[in-house]
Amino acid sequence: MEETSLGKIEVSATAIASLASQAVLECYGVVGMATKDLASGIIGILQLASHRRGVKVNININGGRIVVDLYVVIEYGTRIATVARNVQSVVKYTLEKALGAPVVAVNVHVQDLRVSAD
Repeated sequence: MEETSLGKIEVSATAIASLASQAVLECYGVVGMATKDLASGIIGILQLASHRRGVKVNININGGRIVVDLYVVIEYGTRIATVARNVQSVVKYTLEKALGAPVVAVNVHVQDLRVSAD
């Protein structure tokens, strides 16, 4: 993503997904991450690194522009639109601060609502 006098610095989509996932799970109203569909859910179960589940990252190599799709489960009784906007804002800020590259879009897909155990 960045050329320096010492060489090239590149951040993988997997690393970006980990950052995004951690930021999402710290947001109020988010119960957890979900999968895009059943096939992805089965693959997610088989993978050891499930902390990136529910995050899809698309990086435009030429412009260094990042698009993130998040598949979340939100707590029942919260305002869905407010929680989703908060997730967008927190993830965009976190990624831009960590990477120094523009995040073009953070798309939040609410996959389910759950009643929390509290």
